[in-house]
Amino acid sequence: MVDRYGSDVLSGDWKRPPRGRAVDLPAERGTVVEDVETGWVGAVVAVEKAGGLHVVHLEDRRGRVKGFPLGPGFLLDGAPVTLVAPKAADAARLAAARATASRTASGSVAVSGGRARVARGSRLYVEGRHDAELVEKVWGADLRVEGVVVEMLDGVDDLAAVIRDVAPEPGRRMGVLVDHLVPGSKETRVVEEARRVRPHAEHVLIVGHPYVDVWQSVKPQRLGMDAWPVIPRGTSWKHGICAHLGWPHETQADLARAWKRILASVGSWTDLEPELLGRVEELIDFVTAPE
Repeated sequence: MVDRYGSDVLSGDWKRPPRGRAVDLPAERGTVVEDVETGWVGAVVAVEKAGGLHVVHLEDRRGRVKGFPLGPGFLLDGAPVTLVAPKAADAARLAAARATASRTASGSVAVSGGRARVARGSRLYVEGRHDAELVEKVWGADLRVEGVVVEMLDGVDDLAAVIRDVAPEPGRRMGVLVDHLVPGSKETRVVEEARRVRPHAEHVLIVGHPYVDVWQSVKPQRLGMDAWPVIPRGTSWKHGICAHLGWPHETQADLARAWKRILASVGSWTDLEPELLGRVEELIDFVTAPE
Protein backbone atom coordinates (compact mmCIF):
# COMPACT_ATOMS: atom_id res chain seq x y z
CA MET A 1 0.00 0.00 0.00
CA VAL A 2 1.44 3.39 -1.00
CA ASP A 3 1.98 5.88 1.80
CA ARG A 4 0.31 8.95 0.34
CA TYR A 5 1.81 11.18 3.02
CA GLY A 6 5.43 10.03 2.63
CA SER A 7 7.91 9.33 5.45
CA ASP A 8 7.91 11.09 8.78
CA VAL A 9 10.04 14.23 8.37
CA LEU A 10 10.90 14.10 12.06
CA SER A 11 12.24 10.54 11.95
CA GLY A 12 15.99 10.02 12.13
CA ASP A 13 18.56 12.60 13.24
CA TRP A 14 16.72 15.61 11.88
CA LYS A 15 18.71 18.00 14.07
CA ARG A 16 22.01 16.87 12.51
CA PRO A 17 24.00 19.90 11.17
CA PRO A 18 24.71 19.98 7.42
CA ARG A 19 28.43 19.28 8.01
CA GLY A 20 27.75 16.52 10.51
CA ARG A 21 28.22 16.38 14.24
CA ALA A 22 31.55 17.34 15.77
CA VAL A 23 33.88 14.57 16.93
CA ASP A 24 36.61 14.86 19.54
CA LEU A 25 40.10 15.40 18.14
CA PRO A 26 43.28 15.45 20.30
CA ALA A 27 45.10 18.74 19.72
CA GLU A 28 48.34 17.10 18.63
CA ARG A 29 51.21 19.25 17.47
CA GLY A 30 51.11 19.74 13.69
CA THR A 31 47.36 19.12 13.26
CA VAL A 32 45.94 21.77 10.89
CA VAL A 33 42.46 23.07 11.73
CA GLU A 34 40.27 26.10 10.97
CA ASP A 35 38.53 28.24 13.57
CA VAL A 36 34.91 28.53 12.40
CA GLU A 37 34.27 31.96 13.88
CA THR A 38 37.32 33.82 12.55
CA GLY A 39 38.37 31.62 9.61
CA TRP A 40 41.90 31.36 11.05
CA VAL A 41 43.70 28.30 9.66
CA GLY A 42 46.78 27.02 11.40
CA ALA A 43 48.75 24.10 12.78
CA VAL A 44 48.66 23.26 16.47
CA VAL A 45 51.93 24.35 18.06
CA ALA A 46 51.04 24.23 21.77
CA VAL A 47 48.28 23.54 24.28
CA GLU A 48 48.45 25.22 27.67
CA LYS A 49 46.30 26.14 30.62
CA ALA A 50 45.79 29.90 31.11
CA GLY A 51 43.36 31.57 33.50
CA GLY A 52 41.70 28.24 34.27
CA LEU A 53 41.04 27.52 30.58
CA HIS A 54 42.84 25.29 28.11
CA VAL A 55 44.12 27.31 25.16
CA VAL A 56 45.32 25.93 21.83
CA HIS A 57 47.82 27.97 19.82
CA LEU A 58 47.57 27.78 16.02
CA GLU A 59 50.35 28.92 13.67
CA ASP A 60 49.32 30.00 10.16
CA ARG A 61 51.38 29.64 6.99
CA ARG A 62 52.98 33.06 7.57
CA GLY A 63 54.30 32.04 10.96
CA ARG A 64 51.74 34.05 12.96
CA VAL A 65 50.43 32.40 16.12
CA LYS A 66 47.00 32.95 17.69
CA GLY A 67 45.37 31.36 20.72
CA PHE A 68 41.83 29.91 20.89
CA PRO A 69 39.84 28.26 23.68
CA LEU A 70 40.13 24.49 23.47
CA GLY A 71 36.80 22.89 22.62
CA PRO A 72 34.21 23.06 19.82
CA GLY A 73 34.20 25.45 16.89
CA PHE A 74 36.91 24.03 14.65
CA LEU A 75 36.96 22.32 11.26
CA LEU A 76 39.28 19.58 10.06
CA ASP A 77 39.15 19.13 6.29
CA GLY A 78 35.75 20.83 6.35
CA ALA A 79 34.29 18.54 9.05
CA PRO A 80 33.48 19.88 12.54
CA VAL A 81 35.72 18.77 15.40
CA THR A 82 36.05 19.49 19.10
CA LEU A 83 39.67 19.97 20.08
CA VAL A 84 40.57 18.22 23.31
CA ALA A 85 43.81 18.08 25.26
CA PRO A 86 46.02 15.14 24.18
CA LYS A 87 45.80 12.17 26.52
CA ALA A 88 48.80 11.01 28.50
CA ALA A 89 49.30 8.08 26.10
CA ASP A 90 49.21 10.44 23.14
CA ALA A 91 51.71 12.74 24.83
CA ALA A 92 54.02 9.80 25.52
CA ARG A 93 53.75 8.66 21.91
CA LEU A 94 54.58 12.15 20.66
CA ALA A 95 57.52 12.39 23.04
CA ALA A 96 58.81 9.06 21.75
CA ALA A 97 58.41 10.24 18.16
CA ARG A 98 60.32 13.44 18.91
CA ALA A 99 63.06 11.43 20.63
CA THR A 100 63.34 9.18 17.57
CA ALA A 101 63.50 12.20 15.27
CA SER A 102 66.35 13.63 17.36
CA ARG A 103 68.55 10.59 16.63
CA THR A 104 70.94 10.15 13.74
CA ALA A 105 70.87 7.08 11.50
CA SER A 106 73.55 5.54 13.73
CA GLY A 107 71.37 5.95 16.82
CA SER A 108 73.40 8.82 18.27
CA VAL A 109 71.78 11.94 19.69
CA ALA A 110 71.52 14.47 16.86
CA VAL A 111 73.37 17.76 17.35
CA SER A 112 70.98 20.58 16.49
CA GLY A 113 72.32 23.74 14.90
CA GLY A 114 75.95 22.67 15.13
CA ARG A 115 78.48 23.21 12.36
CA ALA A 116 80.64 20.50 10.89
CA ARG A 117 83.98 20.38 12.66
CA VAL A 118 87.17 21.19 10.79
CA ALA A 119 88.60 17.89 9.53
CA ARG A 120 90.89 16.05 11.90
CA GLY A 121 94.27 14.75 10.92
CA SER A 122 92.99 11.27 11.76
CA ARG A 123 91.18 9.40 9.00
CA LEU A 124 88.91 6.39 8.52
CA TYR A 125 89.85 4.21 5.53
CA VAL A 126 87.56 1.73 3.77
CA GLU A 127 88.18 -0.60 0.85
CA GLY A 128 85.91 0.87 -1.81
CA ARG A 129 83.09 3.15 -2.88
CA HIS A 130 80.27 0.96 -1.59
CA ASP A 131 81.84 0.76 1.86
CA ALA A 132 82.24 4.54 1.90
CA GLU A 133 78.65 5.16 0.81
CA LEU A 134 77.26 2.84 3.48
CA VAL A 135 79.36 4.41 6.22
CA GLU A 136 78.28 7.87 5.05
CA LYS A 137 74.59 6.95 5.06
CA VAL A 138 74.58 5.57 8.59
CA TRP A 139 77.40 7.45 10.34
CA GLY A 140 77.76 10.55 8.15
CA ALA A 141 76.14 12.99 10.59
CA ASP A 142 78.32 11.73 13.45
CA LEU A 143 81.50 11.91 11.38
CA ARG A 144 80.85 15.50 10.34
CA VAL A 145 80.34 16.52 13.96
CA GLU A 146 83.61 14.80 14.87
CA GLY A 147 85.49 16.09 11.82
CA VAL A 148 86.40 12.62 10.55
CA VAL A 149 86.98 12.13 6.82
CA VAL A 150 86.40 8.74 5.15
CA GLU A 151 88.86 7.79 2.41
CA MET A 152 88.83 4.88 -0.06
CA LEU A 153 91.74 2.49 -0.48
CA ASP A 154 90.60 0.71 -3.67
CA GLY A 155 91.49 -2.59 -2.05
CA VAL A 156 93.93 -3.62 0.69
CA ASP A 157 96.44 -5.71 -1.28
CA ASP A 158 99.21 -3.23 -0.47
CA LEU A 159 97.96 -1.95 2.87
CA ALA A 160 101.43 -1.91 4.45
CA ALA A 161 102.64 0.47 1.73
CA VAL A 162 99.63 2.74 2.29
CA ILE A 163 100.42 2.93 5.99
CA ARG A 164 104.04 3.87 5.25
CA ASP A 165 102.83 6.52 2.82
CA VAL A 166 100.28 8.02 5.23
CA ALA A 167 102.76 7.77 8.12
CA PRO A 168 100.25 8.02 10.98
CA GLU A 169 101.47 9.59 14.21
CA PRO A 170 99.99 11.18 17.34
CA GLY A 171 97.09 13.38 16.23
CA ARG A 172 96.96 11.64 12.84
CA ARG A 173 95.57 8.21 13.56
CA MET A 174 94.53 5.78 10.89
CA GLY A 175 91.50 3.49 11.25
CA VAL A 176 91.03 0.83 8.56
CA LEU A 177 87.95 -1.28 7.83
CA VAL A 178 88.65 -4.50 5.90
CA ASP A 179 86.18 -6.82 4.16
CA HIS A 180 86.25 -10.62 4.67
CA LEU A 181 88.68 -10.57 7.59
CA VAL A 182 88.38 -14.23 8.60
CA PRO A 183 91.04 -16.84 9.53
CA GLY A 184 92.96 -18.15 6.54
CA SER A 185 91.80 -15.49 4.10
CA LYS A 186 94.09 -13.41 1.91
CA GLU A 187 92.87 -10.31 3.76
CA THR A 188 94.03 -11.76 7.10
CA ARG A 189 97.56 -12.27 5.80
CA VAL A 190 97.63 -8.72 4.40
CA VAL A 191 96.44 -7.26 7.71
CA GLU A 192 98.97 -9.24 9.76
CA GLU A 193 101.78 -7.75 7.67
CA ALA A 194 100.31 -4.24 7.88
CA ARG A 195 100.04 -4.41 11.66
CA ARG A 196 103.80 -4.94 11.87
CA VAL A 197 104.73 -1.71 10.09
CA ARG A 198 106.99 0.36 12.33
CA PRO A 199 107.09 2.98 13.74
CA HIS A 200 103.41 3.59 12.96
CA ALA A 201 101.72 0.51 14.41
CA GLU A 202 100.48 2.10 17.63
CA HIS A 203 98.68 4.82 15.66
CA VAL A 204 96.88 2.38 13.35
CA LEU A 205 93.81 0.26 14.10
CA ILE A 206 92.82 -2.34 11.51
CA VAL A 207 89.53 -4.20 12.04
CA GLY A 208 87.27 -6.12 9.73
CA HIS A 209 83.95 -7.85 9.25
CA PRO A 210 83.46 -11.45 8.05
CA TYR A 211 81.44 -10.64 4.94
CA VAL A 212 82.71 -11.26 1.41
CA ASP A 213 81.46 -7.83 0.45
CA VAL A 214 79.90 -4.94 2.37
CA TRP A 215 76.61 -5.73 0.56
CA GLN A 216 76.32 -8.73 2.86
CA SER A 217 76.38 -6.55 5.98
CA VAL A 218 72.85 -5.38 5.13
CA LYS A 219 70.30 -7.62 6.82
CA PRO A 220 68.92 -9.97 4.12
CA GLN A 221 65.35 -9.46 5.37
CA ARG A 222 65.52 -5.89 4.06
CA LEU A 223 65.71 -7.42 0.57
CA GLY A 224 63.06 -10.07 1.12
CA MET A 225 65.49 -12.92 1.85
CA ASP A 226 65.89 -15.12 4.91
CA ALA A 227 69.65 -15.25 4.35
CA TRP A 228 72.24 -14.20 1.81
CA PRO A 229 72.76 -17.07 -0.67
CA VAL A 230 76.03 -19.00 -0.90
CA ILE A 231 77.65 -18.24 -4.25
CA PRO A 232 79.69 -21.13 -5.76
CA ARG A 233 83.42 -20.72 -6.19
CA GLY A 234 84.33 -19.47 -9.65
CA THR A 235 81.26 -17.21 -9.82
CA SER A 236 81.60 -13.50 -9.18
CA TRP A 237 79.94 -12.92 -5.81
CA LYS A 238 78.08 -9.76 -6.86
CA HIS A 239 76.94 -11.30 -10.15
CA GLY A 240 75.73 -14.36 -8.26
CA ILE A 241 73.75 -12.24 -5.79
CA CYS A 242 72.08 -10.25 -8.57
CA ALA A 243 71.20 -13.45 -10.40
CA HIS A 244 69.67 -14.90 -7.22
CA LEU A 245 67.56 -11.75 -6.77
CA GLY A 246 66.56 -11.71 -10.43
CA TRP A 247 68.30 -8.41 -11.10
CA PRO A 248 70.24 -7.50 -14.26
CA HIS A 249 73.98 -8.16 -13.81
CA GLU A 250 75.61 -8.17 -17.24
CA THR A 251 77.42 -4.84 -16.94
CA GLN A 252 79.12 -2.73 -14.31
CA ALA A 253 76.22 -0.31 -14.57
CA ASP A 254 73.87 -3.17 -13.63
CA LEU A 255 75.92 -3.87 -10.51
CA ALA A 256 75.95 -0.18 -9.63
CA ARG A 257 72.16 -0.07 -9.85
CA ALA A 258 71.94 -3.22 -7.74
CA TRP A 259 74.02 -1.58 -5.02
CA LYS A 260 71.79 1.50 -5.10
CA ARG A 261 68.78 -0.73 -4.46
CA ILE A 262 70.55 -2.39 -1.55
CA LEU A 263 71.71 0.93 -0.11
CA ALA A 264 68.19 2.33 -0.41
CA SER A 265 66.96 -0.48 1.87
CA VAL A 266 69.14 0.89 4.69
CA GLY A 267 67.46 3.55 6.79
CA SER A 268 69.46 3.30 10.00
CA TRP A 269 71.85 1.15 12.02
CA THR A 270 69.02 -1.32 12.70
CA ASP A 271 69.25 -2.46 9.06
CA LEU A 272 72.86 -3.59 9.41
CA GLU A 273 74.44 -6.68 10.93
CA PRO A 274 76.16 -6.23 14.33
CA GLU A 275 79.47 -7.56 12.96
CA LEU A 276 79.79 -4.39 10.89
CA LEU A 277 78.24 -2.00 13.41
CA GLY A 278 80.67 -2.88 16.16
CA ARG A 279 83.72 -2.54 13.96
CA VAL A 280 82.79 0.88 12.57
CA GLU A 281 81.98 2.20 16.05
CA GLU A 282 85.34 0.87 17.27
CA LEU A 283 87.16 2.71 14.49
CA ILE A 284 85.32 5.98 15.14
CA ASP A 285 86.19 5.76 18.84
CA PHE A 286 89.84 5.13 17.93
CA VAL A 287 90.27 8.06 15.53
CA THR A 288 88.41 10.51 17.79
CA ALA A 289 89.97 9.51 21.13
CA PRO A 290 92.20 12.13 22.75
CA GLU A 291 95.88 11.32 22.57
